[in-house]
Amino acid sequence: MASAAIDAGDLRSLVDASFDEIVDTRRAVHAEPELSHRESATTAIVADRLNALGFEALPCPTSTGAIYRLRGGRPGRTVLLRADIDALPLTEEVDVPWRSRRDGVMHACGHDGHTAILLGVARTLAARAESLPGAYVLLFQPAEEDIADPGAPHMVRGGILDVPAPDRMVSLHLATLLATGLVGARAGVAMSSAQFFRIAVSGRGGHGAMAGRDGNVVLAISALATLLPGVAEGLEFEEIACACNAGMIRAGHASNVVPRTAMLEGTIRTFTASQRDTTLDRLHDACEQVARDFSVEVDAQLPEAVPAVVNDAAAVARWREVCEPLLGADRVLDLPPMPPSDDVSWFLERVPGVHFFVGAAPGARIPPMHHAPDFTIDEESLRVGALGMAATAVGLAADD
Repeated sequence: MASAAIDAGDLRSLVDASFDEIVDTRRAVHAEPELSHRESATTAIVADRLNALGFEALPCPTSTGAIYRLRGGRPGRTVLLRADIDALPLTEEVDVPWRSRRDGVMHACGHDGHTAILLGVARTLAARAESLPGAYVLLFQPAEEDIADPGAPHMVRGGILDVPAPDRMVSLHLATLLATGLVGARAGVAMSSAQFFRIAVSGRGGHGAMAGRDGNVVLAISALATLLPGVAEGLEFEEIACACNAGMIRAGHASNVVPRTAMLEGTIRTFTASQRDTTLDRLHDACEQVARDFSVEVDAQLPEAVPAVVNDAAAVARWREVCEPLLGADRVLDLPPMPPSDDVSWFLERVPGVHFFVGAAPGARIPPMHHAPDFTIDEESLRVGALGMAATAVGLAADD
């Protein structure tokens, strides 16, 4: 059992001893955020830290990101611990000394905290390696935020789950909608699937003073955007609504010219295969309607979807078993399904595991939304995350 390797008091002492370093790491990564597939400096921080701790570097199939292994001194399972490392294309509005120093790039979802937490867990595990069961593979994943080209499938197809093959896995996400000190998870479908789409509209274009409805791509793309919420209308999973929305529209370069092309990008969030099929049929119908109504050509591109996050029931039970005595039973919650997606689902489809949430609300006020320029966290959440992740990893490694 986990208590034979690191008991609760010992684990708290180890995490407390590294807490200042975890905070400093989070702030350093936050100040130098990097977009998806470009996380070279963050990768270098990870490599320097884990090499110094004596972890074994494993081949990484992506140009950024890193994979390292620590072998325990006792028999047990191999456990994968995953953290995402990329930032978002936003300009930060939070005035702190460690605010982003890169124009138009910001850690607005907590991945800086995830990176720092996993590095803190690495130090904790290394301190007790000889007494630990099993082995621990630490995966720092790039490009979780690139929903059109996410990093997880690149890593899976590159063979990171083949050698060494993990038996179980654990991952976490900071959540500003939960109070600091709380953690939560859900067995089964825990987060939505995400279908990215890009829709190109083509028309004849022309002079702004002479443009009508037919062939007008600006009017057509605007009409299509208003139809998108109806694509997911009435679809729910355990009272959580599915969603379809646009996130980006591009059209034209001059106020008096109607362009010949316009582009819309967005996502569909569903929880089941039948819901996905329904939304794709409705999206197709909406595109056909706009093509007819505005005499334009409409071409929809739909790359491979990010699957829904599905947690293993036994792994969630183990997570709860180790977290309740460590954090308090009243602080370990059962959560409803979450509308956002996460490409950790690619790993969880292949490795039984648990992806849990860590409360990070920054004070008694309306919490900032993820993916917003005023996003921030309570850094005490980093301590809670490190405790929960380390305990869960050891617990999963020790299970029969």
